[in-house]
Amino acid sequence: MKRQTVTIGSGSDGNPPDDPRGEGGLATEIRKKVARPDKYKVLLYNDDFTPMEFVVMVLEKIFGKGPSAATQIMLQIHRSGLGVAGVYLLEVAETKVAAVHKAAESRGFPLRAGVEKE
Repeated sequence: MKRQTVTIGSGSDGNPPDDPRGEGGLATEIRKKVARPDKYKVLLYNDDFTPMEFVVMVLEKIFGKGPSAATQIMLQIHRSGLGVAGVYLLEVAETKVAAVHKAAESRGFPLRAGVEKE
């Protein structure tokens, strides 16, 4: 019994039938790299009226921070005038900002948040 090796997509000489140069080789597919979407920082701004406890609560409830991390971010906001609450895709960041403003306004506090490209 005689064995025969067949290469799929090759002509009788072992070269691909549509290769004008007669050179064989593997067909490769070039994949385009998909750019990752931009990320945006959600910033909270200091004011003289919003209680620190409320800012910590916002960081815990809206941004999912633990008590220790929320307190550290709140202190940074208090000392430097602003702090990063989190980094998200644009739509998520805008939703978080709206949630901060809604929570602050419902309690009568002037807490402001904003979005900045990372």
